[in-house]
Amino acid sequence: MVTPVRKRRKFPATALTWAAVTPFAAWAVVRVAGLERGSLPTQLMTATPYAAAGSLIPLLIAAVGRRRAATAVALLSATALGFSVLPRALGTAEATAGRPFKVMTINMLFGRADIATIMKLVREFQPDVLSTQELTPGAVADLDAAGLKEIMPYRVLQDEWSAGGSGLYSRHPAQALWDVMPPVGHQMPAATISLPGGKAIEFIDAHPFPPLGPQVGDWNAALAAFPSASADRIRIIAGDFNASLDHAAMRGLLSRGYKDAADQVGAGLIPTWPANKRVPPLITIDHVLVDQRVGVREVSVRDVPGTDHRAVLAELTVP
Repeated sequence: MVTPVRKRRKFPATALTWAAVTPFAAWAVVRVAGLERGSLPTQLMTATPYAAAGSLIPLLIAAVGRRRAATAVALLSATALGFSVLPRALGTAEATAGRPFKVMTINMLFGRADIATIMKLVREFQPDVLSTQELTPGAVADLDAAGLKEIMPYRVLQDEWSAGGSGLYSRHPAQALWDVMPPVGHQMPAATISLPGGKAIEFIDAHPFPPLGPQVGDWNAALAAFPSASADRIRIIAGDFNASLDHAAMRGLLSRGYKDAADQVGAGLIPTWPANKRVPPLITIDHVLVDQRVGVREVSVRDVPGTDHRAVLAELTVP
């Protein structure tokens, strides 16, 4: 009696390989083509740096299993995600001549951010402009009582007893601009800053709504509403964008004449939220965007007790 030789079934292993490869391939397509739609996909897109790292796992599985088609797809996915993310860690300081200009931005979490830490950073870093989000009337009073009124006497404030308040503080004369941003998102004050040694610059305090549930429409509208860069003026936009560089809406804003300061100097992958939690900061949603003519010397991120955002400090040069 001859026992028939059973052929090895390859389907389960192949299926498992494709099950590992497909999600990362889909993520790569969505990220590169900017196809995220709706609240949940938009929120998930902030995890693209982690997806880029994770995409090496299915590549290894497919390669070890010698499944050529899956390996090719996994390699393309990992490459696409890698090229989307890695440049943010590879930038270098720009040796652009111009007037030194320092920016600090901090989301104060309903005004609860530690005032002493903020003032310590202000005194050490000496920003020309401090951009604040979730600024409450109580925080305004506490900052002034701690000495900010003497250090940065010029301000354009739209403080509120909610997450909607924002405010710009400046060492130099500041003139409010009330027609720059439409009423979409939180308060986003703008001002011209009379920086010595040349023309004034325009500064916008950014704080769109987070893309949660139906607010994703307002989030998209706010990012689209920021003015494009202009040859007539130098413009800087800084704050809590509730967006990462992996969002199509954020990349659309950058394509209109801006660059992300942290991205330029290799600090674009330093996470800024959520800070001071049991979990470490995971995503980068606080940014300083600058006109293409503005040079970037250094960007750093600092912890501030009492708030779930880290402060972003940028050293720039303005033509």
